[in-house]
Amino acid sequence: MLGIDPGSRLTGFGIIEIHRFKAVYVTSGCIRMQSKPMPLRLQEIYTGISQIIEQYQPTLSAIEEVFMSRNAASALKLGQARGVAIVACVQQGLPVHEYAPTKIKKAVVGNGHADKVQVQHMVKILLSLSNTPQEDAADALAVALCHTHHA
Repeated sequence: MLGIDPGSRLTGFGIIEIHRFKAVYVTSGCIRMQSKPMPLRLQEIYTGISQIIEQYQPTLSAIEEVFMSRNAASALKLGQARGVAIVACVQQGLPVHEYAPTKIKKAVVGNGHADKVQVQHMVKILLSLSNTPQEDAADALAVALCHTHHA
């Protein structure tokens, strides 16, 4: 199960497996885009997600939906990042499931308006991690955990 937290500068990913009805951590991290033109950042997201899929062979994916932003330009860039991540998954034959940020937070923390620190803390607990994952990786793992609750 591949979870994706899309972003135009930083895209988080997290992979979990389910063993005996329990979520088990496999890997997580971030695809970091340098200060490049947007088309090159989108290419990096596509390539990064494709490589992760090839290496870890997840059978499905879940991605955070775009939230409404006061800044239209930011929302548009986020939508573009999300789009190339979805295409990378579909190109590799993965079904893509989409979840609203409030639904993800509710599934992981129990509160749809939880902050990032609460999400990181609960991801650490739910996956029995020794260290707290970085913010975007924790969000991606939360997306994957949300799917396991709603699948």
